[in-house]
Amino acid sequence: MSAKPAFDLVFRNAVTRAPAGAVDIGIANGTIAAIAPHLACEAVEIDLGGRLTLPGFVDSHIHLDKACLLGRCGHDHASVADAIRAVAAMKRDFTVEDVHARGAKVIERAITAGTTRMRTHVEIDPRIGLRGYQAVKALKRDYAWALDLSLCVFPQEGLTNDPGADELLVAALRDGADVIGGCPYADTDPNAHITRIFDLAQEFDLDVDLHLDFDLDPSWSHMEEVCRQTERRNYHGRVAIGHATKLSALPPDSLKAATGRLAKAGVAVTVLPATDLYLMGRDATHNTPRGLTLAHRLVAGGVLCSVATNNVQNPFTPFGDASLLRMANLYANAAQVGISEFEACLDLVTDLPARLMNLGDYGIAVGNPADIVVLDTDSGPGAIAELPDVLMGFKRGRKVFERQRPTLFRP
Repeated sequence: MSAKPAFDLVFRNAVTRAPAGAVDIGIANGTIAAIAPHLACEAVEIDLGGRLTLPGFVDSHIHLDKACLLGRCGHDHASVADAIRAVAAMKRDFTVEDVHARGAKVIERAITAGTTRMRTHVEIDPRIGLRGYQAVKALKRDYAWALDLSLCVFPQEGLTNDPGADELLVAALRDGADVIGGCPYADTDPNAHITRIFDLAQEFDLDVDLHLDFDLDPSWSHMEEVCRQTERRNYHGRVAIGHATKLSALPPDSLKAATGRLAKAGVAVTVLPATDLYLMGRDATHNTPRGLTLAHRLVAGGVLCSVATNNVQNPFTPFGDASLLRMANLYANAAQVGISEFEACLDLVTDLPARLMNLGDYGIAVGNPADIVVLDTDSGPGAIAELPDVLMGFKRGRKVFERQRPTLFRP
């Protein structure tokens, strides 16, 4: 008689996004060791009762260093530039301890909302120095038990026009930053900014994640230069652009051409619904544009896309709870998606951002880390439509949080 397989933990009756129906998932040494309709074994068991089981949400674009700033400045900002200036005025007074405390608050909300992977953009410039980077680097270490955090360092207020920013950026890269970003529209020489970011990316062999085309004027764009640099340096699949709200302002033929250009170059797009909806079109007196690029339509055109959090409770977005499920629901509402596209919206906060971040070990599959979150629904479309509670989460097979289902006390 063959011995039963040895597992540390078995999830029973888990509904994944695969079409096979409910399955058991066996965990050994923090890794998914088996997936089958019924695993005959002796191990600690958790019966999930047919609930949706995911490998966790993936937040490909968030700003932990400038989160939770409500009350530190006014919030009647008429433009992106106004929001940048408001935060710039505060950054000089940020301390490592302050950034760490605010970032920790957001990370803990994200964890209990089911996020298991995250890329945070960290501002590097002479006003903040490396204090924000040092704080977020500590957060990466302090929360590794529940979340994998990747640090994308970038100059928010320009690079070629901001003396000292380049040296600080290089220092962060030498210290081990994971990704390099940029903000060309904040620079007096956007193309030189883009070129320098790609030069550093190649020197340190890092992926690129840029803030780009964050307005609704379709008469000019930096997208073509990013695509050109991507192709010239053979960086297909290693470049992402965030916001790209200009795409929402293009007529159909121009949008089709831009979609094809992005797909050909292998440049991904991250849409940031909360901030994009909040800041775009603020000068309109009526019939206000949404300013939301339709990520799921770009995906259908061959462009890798994600939906992410961006800012939480600061001048760019004075609300937020770091829930990617809520963000996907917000996106679905604003993008007016049909029921048949709900799965595509869930893709935008799970599998697709994992691909954007080049996470080769993401997903509920044998051999991958046992990163598991359980939602109080039984399907992917239900996750978008219902905004269900995220009931529990595991990181490498260890439970990191649990939320009790509400109880009704009937008379």
